[in-house]
Amino acid sequence: MGLSAEALRDGIDAIAARDEHVAAALVRAGYPEPRIRARGYETLLRTIVGQQVSVGAANSIWNKLSAAIGDIADPRALLARSFDDLRGAGLSRQKIGYAQSLAGLSASGEIDFANLPDDDEAAIALLSAVKGIGRWSAEIYLLFAEGRPDIWPAGDLAVQIEVGRIKGLAERPSERVTRELAELWRPHRGAAAVFMWHHYKTEVL
Repeated sequence: MGLSAEALRDGIDAIAARDEHVAAALVRAGYPEPRIRARGYETLLRTIVGQQVSVGAANSIWNKLSAAIGDIADPRALLARSFDDLRGAGLSRQKIGYAQSLAGLSASGEIDFANLPDDDEAAIALLSAVKGIGRWSAEIYLLFAEGRPDIWPAGDLAVQIEVGRIKGLAERPSERVTRELAELWRPHRGAAAVFMWHHYKTEVL
């Protein structure tokens, strides 16, 4: 499960103690609420469903998909459905390919969500073997579902915007600069990411 309220508070306090910009932002915004998702295949499938659509549209498609599949938590149930079944539930042709890739790797045991590699980069690489799951989606899963404390999705637009705003930069920093600026925050960059979204007031997953 994701980072608890206590873990978030402790992590952000540790960062604020060494970064005056974050300390000032904490006074303005306060502590974020935990963002916790269930561990496993279903959460990553929901990430695929939600790509490039609004939260409302994603919820609607998810409900249709659940009805079409039956046991949506079982990857074999998705694999047993036809293309037309999945298309009728609202998935695009591309997302059907992504969902089938995830279901296949999960059903075969190639991805075992209960035993992902302890090393964050190795876990990101494994999850990224799924079609449609890039680094950002893998990082979001590891942060929200696994509660890994030092995950830092530096490619996230809202994270970049808030790092730039909090640090008083003239423009939004690049992914590389966003990563460099957060080096000081190790090993609490996961809490920093949740705080950035909180400061930006955006919903992720």
